Amino acid sequence: MTTLQNGILVLDYGSQYTQLIARRVREEHVYCEIHPPPASLDAIRRLEPRGIILSGGPSSVYEPGAPQIDPQVVELGVPVLGVCYGMYLVTQAVGGVIEAATEREYGRADLEICSAGDLFAGFELGEHIQVWMSHGDRVARLPQGFGLIGSSRNTPIAAFANPKRRLYGVQFHPEVAHTTRGGEVIRNFLFDICRCSPDWTAGHFIQEQIAHIRERVGPTARVICGLSGGVDSAVAAVLVHRAVGDRLTCIFVDNGLLRLHEGDQVERVFRAHLGIDLRVVDATDRFLSRLAGIEDPEEKRRLIGHTFIDVFEDVARHVGDDVRFLVQGTLYPDVIESTSPRGGPSATIKTHHNVGGLRPNLPFELIEPLRELFKDEVRQVGRELGLSGEIVGRHPFPGPGLGVRILGAVTLEGLRILRAADAIYLEEIRDAGVYDEIWQAFAVLLPVRAVGVMGDSRTYENVVALRAVTSTDGMTADWYPFQSEMLARTANRIINEVDGVNRVVYDVSSKPPATIEWE
Repeated sequence: MTTLQNGILVLDYGSQYTQLIARRVREEHVYCEIHPPPASLDAIRRLEPRGIILSGGPSSVYEPGAPQIDPQVVELGVPVLGVCYGMYLVTQAVGGVIEAATEREYGRADLEICSAGDLFAGFELGEHIQVWMSHGDRVARLPQGFGLIGSSRNTPIAAFANPKRRLYGVQFHPEVAHTTRGGEVIRNFLFDICRCSPDWTAGHFIQEQIAHIRERVGPTARVICGLSGGVDSAVAAVLVHRAVGDRLTCIFVDNGLLRLHEGDQVERVFRAHLGIDLRVVDATDRFLSRLAGIEDPEEKRRLIGHTFIDVFEDVARHVGDDVRFLVQGTLYPDVIESTSPRGGPSATIKTHHNVGGLRPNLPFELIEPLRELFKDEVRQVGRELGLSGEIVGRHPFPGPGLGVRILGAVTLEGLRILRAADAIYLEEIRDAGVYDEIWQAFAVLLPVRAVGVMGDSRTYENVVALRAVTSTDGMTADWYPFQSEMLARTANRIINEVDGVNRVVYDVSSKPPATIEWE
């Protein structure tokens, strides 16, 4: 999208909740994009946003080097909502005063509505609502022309407004679920203040992307797509196929890091449902030889990403001389965890093979039509495109495959053990009828051995960890509460049926602080 004429610009100041702001806006069918500061005034004008949201962040605005905003942003005539740190930026820009709070305020807090209407339309004057706070500073003095609209015990100025200038600030985080009526605050900003229209739908996105891809690829160039078998690459492939037709060739690479019978299943499903030229390449030896002895997870991801490009480059020579573009099913969480969206201040969590792990001298131009979408949005697009439930409903599977589910060096023996254990685990989940309740489930081979007893003899064998999580978009997740009988049955089968395993554990970590994958 070249402009945000009916959308919202979110400026990311490093908050752990910035992505939730985008989620909440999109849930209202309003498009938004996250950009880093400092965004120049001209760049913002070119985007033509209907409104601007300034995120929270870990800094104090008065610290040297703290991210700032051009004060002229509040003079553009575009509605601005500052959240936490963003509230301080608005305060600074219009002449208010920020100070260190004498009492820090983290977690749930009670907010009193001091002025109903506008940002708090639908609320009652004097009403108390639960909000989520996370700050060490506060607004000490209201800017001139601004009115107090919300207050808490530790933060007398917890929300302010200047309706005439359409400038607003809230100390709390309306984007998190713990703020009980945060969705209403965001809706009021989007529709009552910014006058957005709820027209960003899966169908709208498909039309825009097809037009954009056609324009970019032109009438003659050929395109290849790295098809992994997951919903992301499948949706990306179908979108591009709608745009360029038989000038698209999909490439499925067996990298030796697939689950049991994964290659056969992917080829069967995608040949039957997509009707797209599909080339299958067995590159097992190539990948495993490069991974030999490599234990660092970032290095494994980098090597896998580079090797994928090498294989694509080889296959492209057989497709034609005019292959210029490579399609990838990159999603927003991939970008966020590999590097902050568009270069912002958020921390890198891990390098995804299709983002930070790409080879520097990439021989193709990338087409990533899903780059700004979350997983649930991709599934919606897939359903709109008519993809089968077998494709749309599949659990995510990482591009590096089992390479990041064997902790430490990847070996043939480790792959044998992990494939067998993972297949048993997924079979038990399906038999229990809970596959569709779970976002992602998989086994992990740990780099430790444990003492056990089998047949009255001592064993010293491998440990397998089981992981299953629930999530909406992959940005946050919680562990799935299996019935203990199901876990016991799964562990018993793995220990008895997989040679080399004598212990099975279940991961009950949430994200954060853990990530979904172990590497």
